[in-house]
Order: sequence, then C-alpha cells, then structure tokens
Amino acid sequence: MEHEDQEAQKPLLATAAGSSGDGCRGAASAASSSSIAAVVASTAVAVAGSFEFGISVGYSSPSQPGIMRDLDLSLAEYSVFGSILTIGAMLGAIVSGTVADRVGRRCAMAISDLLCILGYLLITFSQNFWWLDIGRFSTGCGIGLLSYVVPVYISEITPKNLRGGFATVNQFMICCGASLAYVLGTFITWRTLAIIGVAPCLLQLVGLLVTPESPRWLARFGYPGEFEAALQKLRGKGTDISDEAAEIKDFTEQFQHLPKSKMLDLFQKDYIHAVTVGVGLMVLQQFGGVNAICFYASEIFVSAGFSSGSTGMLAMVAVQIPMTGLGVVLMDKSGRRPLLMVSAAGTCLGCLLVGLSFLAKEDHWGKDLNILLALAGILIFSGSFSLGMGGIPWVIMSEIFPINMKGAAGSLVTLVSWLGSWIVSYAFNFLLVWNSYGTFFIFATICGLTVVFVERLVPETKGRTLEEIQVSMNSSLTGPFHK
Repeated sequence: MEHEDQEAQKPLLATAAGSSGDGCRGAASAASSSSIAAVVASTAVAVAGSFEFGISVGYSSPSQPGIMRDLDLSLAEYSVFGSILTIGAMLGAIVSGTVADRVGRRCAMAISDLLCILGYLLITFSQNFWWLDIGRFSTGCGIGLLSYVVPVYISEITPKNLRGGFATVNQFMICCGASLAYVLGTFITWRTLAIIGVAPCLLQLVGLLVTPESPRWLARFGYPGEFEAALQKLRGKGTDISDEAAEIKDFTEQFQHLPKSKMLDLFQKDYIHAVTVGVGLMVLQQFGGVNAICFYASEIFVSAGFSSGSTGMLAMVAVQIPMTGLGVVLMDKSGRRPLLMVSAAGTCLGCLLVGLSFLAKEDHWGKDLNILLALAGILIFSGSFSLGMGGIPWVIMSEIFPINMKGAAGSLVTLVSWLGSWIVSYAFNFLLVWNSYGTFFIFATICGLTVVFVERLVPETKGRTLEEIQVSMNSSLTGPFHK
C-alpha cells in the first residue's frame, strides 16, 4: 500500500531532459496541460459511444405506447422488440474482443457506430414488426461491441494517476444517455427519438478521424512508429515518454513468443485469478438485481402502493447522475476496492428496504410505510449502484487482463454481463409472482456477498500501470515489472 501511495503521488508526466529552473517548470506545466487535453479529447470521443449505449437502453421504455399504437403491436410483440436488444448485445459481446484485436480500438468503435446507425434508421422508417426488430437487434450488436471496447480504450490511453476517473466517465455517460431518453421520450415521438439516437454515433465517427489509436494495441500488433507517435500525442509534445514506452515495449515483447491465445487458455493457472475477478464482478453486478430495479422500477413503485411510477422514476434519475459523478471524482482518490465495498453495501441495504416494503404490504403494516420503504430502498440502491458497482467492474475488467488475453477475456466478461442481464430481466416478473419480498432478500444476499468477494479477491489497481497490475496477477510474468 505504501508503494501504491508513493506511485500515486509521483508527477503525472515527466518532461524531456535538458530543461532547468523556471524553464523546466514551465515546460512541465505545458506538457501536463497538453497531455490532459489530448486524453480528455480522446476520452470524450470514446464516451460518445457510452452515451449511445445509454440512449439505446433507455429507448424502449418511453417509446412503448407510441410504437404499440402506431404499428398495432401486441404486448408480446413489443416485449420481443424490447428484449432483442440484449440478444444482439450478447452477439456483439462474443465477437467484441476479436474485432477490437483484429482491427484496433478505433475501428471497432466505428463498426459499432455503423451498426447503431443502421439500427436506428430501420426503427425510424419501420412500418412493421420485422423491420423494427431487425433495427433493434442491429443496435444491440453495436452496443455489445461498445460495452467492451470503450472502457478498454480509455484504460489503455490514460496515465495511471487518472485512469480510474476517466474510465468511470463511461458509466456516467451511459447514465446520462438513459436519463435523456427517459425525459425526451415523454415529449417527442418514438421516430424522432430514434433519429436523436443517431447523433452520438455521427459525432463519434467524426471524432475518431483525429483520435489516436491505443498505443498498447499498436505495440502489441507491430506498429512501432505509430505506437510512439500515438503515445507522444497523448502525453504531450514536451513530455519524455521514454520510460513509459520502454515499459510497454518490454512487457509486450514477453507475449510475442507465446502461442496465440484462445478462450480455453483463460482457465489456465496463470490467468484464473484475473478471470475469477472479472467474471465474478460481472455476475455479482447483474445478479444483485440492478436490471430488475432499473427495467421495472415503475412497476415496483405501483406494486408497493404508489398511484403512478413516474414520480419515483424522476427521483431515480435525480439520484443516479450526481452519484455517478461523485464516483468519477472519488475513483482515483479513494481507490477501487473501498468504493466497490461501500457501493455493494448500499445496494444490499436498498434491496433489504424494498423487500421490507413488499413484506409490509403483504402483512398490512400500513400503506404509508410501504411507500416510504419502497422509495427509500430504490433510491438508496440506485445511488449506491451508480457510485461504484455500475462502473468499477468495467474499469477493473479493462485493467487486469494482459494484452495477449484481453480479446478473449473481454469477450467472455462482456458476454457474461449481457447474459446475466437477460436472465435477471426475463426471470424477474416470475420471481415477483413467486415471492415478492423473498426476491429482493435474495438480491440483498448477493449484494452482501459482493462485499466479501471484493475484500477477498479484488486487487487495488489505483496508481499502478496496467503492466504492474497484470504482472501482480500473473506469476508467469517476470522481469522489470514483477513486484
């Protein structure tokens, strides 16, 4: 821990040798500003995809009445439209690692943009059930790819002192996109909302034309000239990148002699710790009940005694955005592990309160108590989840896998996340009928287990380079990185 704190306190960037006195300080300031500007701009382009992700997830809820009316859909047909996004996302997740490794991080984001644009255009001009579903499926494939490549790209371009906060902006923009879809969907038609869904993709496509590729990907796949140019652009013209470049090169060279990685290789002794952490966090994130509460919050409020779910939904939006922003600020100050444990404990409390609200309703404790418990529980859950459990598992996933396994591991972890999302969202209504309060007590138990899982198995990655993190979890890697 002392080593990590010392590393975190070191200057973010080092300027080229040969400067002294005020000139050195001025050069350092200019280089730091240049680096931060380049990283901010590149991250902004990447998280335009996260914003698209959020809009896509939030699109179906406010659009339901208009689409069902205009296209004369049954509830079952609309349910297919809503859920097929997750099926497309699972397909996108399966190929996400391979695509990102084959064509690079920037091209992978461009491909996902084209899939989302195609999907939203099909939805906008659809006149029947089939075109609507094909469009939604295409959009799902796009966001499944984005859900992997955006956090990986951000983690690979940012300095270690800023990586956590920048990577968490991914979750913040997802939250903002979903909130915008909820709000705009109450004022505009579903076709107009679909057209708005194209805008972030177009912005990202334009931004990708001037955004540097991930230096680590360039180093891994044999582009030495482009690698140093991209790293220099991200760190600033006056910055000495020799140490960082040498570390990335040396680490990458250790993998050049290894055979091409396959999915089954992930379960070897060398990688099993990283796989356990990455997959475990995604399983706990999804089976802690987040999609049950997000997708069915309105129904939960009504079931608990509210006359309408709209008030509770607006309250959720009001809590989620500032809490996600707080998580961004705290990420590189408090560290990943403390935020994760506080967040998981909060979601546990939230699920307990929601479960008690259903128990109160069933045992006739009083309507006012039902409503109070349900509102407090969902707001505590939403705020706590937004603080850490929403974004940090994706940050850690992007940090812990070495470059030779990142494609296969990323595909596996992203697939597990989307599969868990589908299972929980599909099964929730059946569980609610089976035992309403028992369902949320199960969610609370899983959230409680998350605290133990993080305390026992999840490493602290604050203030460490990706190479240092990966070596600490892989005993077969030795050399200058082995601590």
